[in-house]
Amino acid sequence: MKQAIISDIHGNLAAFEAVLDDISKEKVDEIYCLGDIIGYGPDPRACLELAHRFPINLLGNHEEAVLMGAIGFNPKAKAAIDWTRDQLNLDSQPVEKNRQLWNFLGSLKRRHLDGEKLFVHGSPRDPTREYIFHQDWQDRKKMDEIFASPEGVRWKICFTGHTHFPGIFTQENTYRFYEPKAFNLQFNHENLPYRVIVNVGSVGQPRDGDYRASYVVLNGRNVQFKRIDYDVQRTIARFRACPELPEYLARRLEEGK
Repeated sequence: MKQAIISDIHGNLAAFEAVLDDISKEKVDEIYCLGDIIGYGPDPRACLELAHRFPINLLGNHEEAVLMGAIGFNPKAKAAIDWTRDQLNLDSQPVEKNRQLWNFLGSLKRRHLDGEKLFVHGSPRDPTREYIFHQDWQDRKKMDEIFASPEGVRWKICFTGHTHFPGIFTQENTYRFYEPKAFNLQFNHENLPYRVIVNVGSVGQPRDGDYRASYVVLNGRNVQFKRIDYDVQRTIARFRACPELPEYLARRLEEGK
């Protein structure tokens, strides 16, 4: 089974379409989405409609915020959440179409377990909201608790998003974090004596200094990180057509931060 694992599209339709085009060339069997299809970006409806056909879509903190309220979000992110909620209630769209999008959001799972593979948006301990930042490998207590969660679930490899920073955390004698370039974008997790957490990065808003869309292809035991060029200026033009969205959210796309 060959799978594409994507996350954090954030309403960036140009990046999403570029990634889907690359995925089609990979001839994968399934696409799993780890959440945050919406939030920040200017095309939430189109992105939701594309993601709707995937067999697995998980709840991200931005979907949760649209559904339940943007508690704890910074002002720019909250403004984008409020704008996104309005976009899903457009009077110019058929009521049934709006209802379908809301029903889709309401159906999103918090986690998915497939044998020894665990899929979440945030972390095994808190699948929707908790960040595992790349520097957290040095926080032994936090990592111990994350790698031991959820209680009673026998996972070996966990796929996450949320931080928009791709890489792999390993549970060795001491925890480690490796950026994809450390293993030439390929990682094989067969027969490892410890658990690993794979952050697949972000399709629509990378934050590792590389503006290109990030996702992962899982082929058996092999994890391949991919970076895909896309028309950033197309997305920025879409932001300009939506003046209610903070300009900062568009500018950061060019820098990958």
